[in-house]
Amino acid sequence: MRKEFIETLITLAEKDKNIYLLNGDLGFSFLEEFEKRFPERYVNCGIAEQNMMGVAAGMAMEGKKVYVYSIIPFAVFRCFEQIRNDIAYHNLDVTIVGAGVGFAYGTHGATHFAVEDIAVLRVLPNLTIISPADPIEMAQLTLQSGQTKNPTYIRLDKNTKKLHQPDDKIVMGKPSILKNGKDGVIITIGSYLDIMINVQKRLAEKNHHLKLLHLHTIKPIDEEALLKEINGQKIVFTAEEHKLIGGVGTIIGEILLRNNINNITLKSIGVSEGYPPVIGQQDYMRKYYNIDEDSVYKKILTELEKL
Repeated sequence: MRKEFIETLITLAEKDKNIYLLNGDLGFSFLEEFEKRFPERYVNCGIAEQNMMGVAAGMAMEGKKVYVYSIIPFAVFRCFEQIRNDIAYHNLDVTIVGAGVGFAYGTHGATHFAVEDIAVLRVLPNLTIISPADPIEMAQLTLQSGQTKNPTYIRLDKNTKKLHQPDDKIVMGKPSILKNGKDGVIITIGSYLDIMINVQKRLAEKNHHLKLLHLHTIKPIDEEALLKEINGQKIVFTAEEHKLIGGVGTIIGEILLRNNINNITLKSIGVSEGYPPVIGQQDYMRKYYNIDEDSVYKKILTELEKL
């Protein structure tokens, strides 16, 4: 998705001379083309991410449209105060691009896991949160971000597999419908959609036909459009590579409660509480937390068979 992000950003920058890219001394496998094309609009701020957010805020106050890139632990957790006070508080036109969703950097240990970022950032006013599933969504949502003026956070994964069709229309704020079904709904985010597509297929082989929704926009959510897709269903599953607290399961629960919907059973699958005593590749960490494909399939199948 990084390739599609930078190619789309270059397209936007060709049309808008106010677009700047700040980098926290990372991303050298794909950011070079932007630097080559627009050297005066590319700034490597070094390993000083909190300062970088302050620089981005200052530039935005002067009318620039600023994109900031680093990996999620450095872009979000290290810089929360600056994002909160400098960017969100002033409703500035800064887009934070954080790489390494979930356990993408699993071999680096808990310091590099990105399984709390939604919970941390969704409480901030003015902030849009986007989690594309594949390069097609990445390109379309980056283009749409070029039309916004408020703070935006894009969760950038390493996934290069295309899960949508090229002509699929992705609309910021509205859920994407990947599959239709009458026996329940699965809601997921980001490249975890790849796993849930396989889970949905395996469940269909057992004659459980579930609708599959992807929330590429985590905030704001078009609640009316979302409720239209889940109304009339008996059970909704949320599945994500993020902590259960504050993640998509929490968000859907809040929406159901806010709209006085109490006739739908909600089951949430995600990363449980606590820090793990192990580190490893993304697939290994998913299996440790029982959010790998087989584990999720068995969990959902068990719940469906209770109905």
